[in-house]
Amino acid sequence: MLTIRPAHERGHADHGWLDSWHSFSFADYYDPAHMGYSALRVINDDRIAKGGGFGAHPHRDMEIVTYILDGALAHRDSMGNGSVIRPGDVQRMSAGSGVMHSEANAHEGETRLLQIWILPKDKGGAPGYEQIHFEDADLKDRLRLVASPDGRDGSVRIQQDASIYAARLGAGVRLQHPLFPGRKAYLQVAKGELHLNGTHLKAGDGAMLEQESSLELLAVTGAEVLLFELP
Repeated sequence: MLTIRPAHERGHADHGWLDSWHSFSFADYYDPAHMGYSALRVINDDRIAKGGGFGAHPHRDMEIVTYILDGALAHRDSMGNGSVIRPGDVQRMSAGSGVMHSEANAHEGETRLLQIWILPKDKGGAPGYEQIHFEDADLKDRLRLVASPDGRDGSVRIQQDASIYAARLGAGVRLQHPLFPGRKAYLQVAKGELHLNGTHLKAGDGAMLEQESSLELLAVTGAEVLLFELP
């Protein structure tokens, strides 16, 4: 079964410095029909204007993954980490028992990112941080594992039985990926247009998959996607 989450039906917040689209309920956007999907709690498509950013604020009991699409983001946290995240970087912050962090646009223009929250398997763990860079060749025309529960294949490690794959597809590229029985999957189209198992999707669209044995992607244009394998 394939269920589409159309881009235009997402929640939207425009704060001037931040333009954000919410795939699931977040902040002032509440939709009881879209509170998350399995362990996937948040996908925010954020555009941060030059000079904008999130001041220091707390989180706990959440796996927070940041995926940069354009621009750069400066990160600081109460664990002593400070870094700049750019396209190709995947950042994982385990909030655990509690952490403070801030994010600021570190680019001369707009920065666009996907902010992802995944519910952890257990609450109250030690906070943690990890950032790994993937070259364009790692993501080109393939689904590359970028986050997993065991950090396999050079991915960041998340505290949940979930995996995230990223791909940048050229127009006309076709990919197939097996899906395991009893598991769910969610596909987020970040850029471009493609067909998912024959269904047309465009930038911003998401798709929930259940009881499917595999997925097939056919890029209509150049496209960038994230695939979540979920319990």
